[in-house]
Amino acid sequence: MKNLSFLFIVFLSFTLSNAIEIDYCVGDPNLPKGPQGYACRDPSTLTVDDFIFTGFRGEKSITNIFRNNITTATVIEYPALNGQGISMARLDFGVGGVIPVHSHRTSEIIVVIKGTIIAGFIDTNNTAYYKKLEVGDVMIFPQSMLHFQVNVGRTPATAYVSLNGANPAVQLTPPSLFAGNLPAELAAQITLLSRKEVMRMKRLFGTA
Repeated sequence: MKNLSFLFIVFLSFTLSNAIEIDYCVGDPNLPKGPQGYACRDPSTLTVDDFIFTGFRGEKSITNIFRNNITTATVIEYPALNGQGISMARLDFGVGGVIPVHSHRTSEIIVVIKGTIIAGFIDTNNTAYYKKLEVGDVMIFPQSMLHFQVNVGRTPATAYVSLNGANPAVQLTPPSLFAGNLPAELAAQITLLSRKEVMRMKRLFGTA
């Protein structure tokens, strides 16, 4: 019983010591960033505009090889998210556009607001879960799982995603393999592609 009482006191002390002592922490990108995010701006300098993000407005141009446009609202673009454990992105797809296979260090949830897409993820057993999503449909991509989206409709499509991290990061698999400084010979070995195929991919990404 004494041991239980001791453990309860330790737990209570730990909980109280980690209680939130401020209402918010709008990040200051001009100061060094640590593992927990940015240092807080002086609250006396803040206005309502510091809590608003307008980057999702309007039409988005689509010019890249994947025929998509991704507008992110992470702590980098939206410092008010600092310490809040949340971020968003707007995904615009041209006809035939894709968000190629990629991963984040967070979970992600998507809702389609225009068009028709196929969305899915692949788990660590190499099982693919994918389905055609219509306007209003929602899907979850579990943390760190490879996932993707493809516009399968005849018109452009738009979706919004939310991620449970202020800076979720993203690693796109094709550019990671073919758009960086990984030598073609090594890329061919680890992907089982021929060197000719790897060089074609590197030329596609402008790194050959």
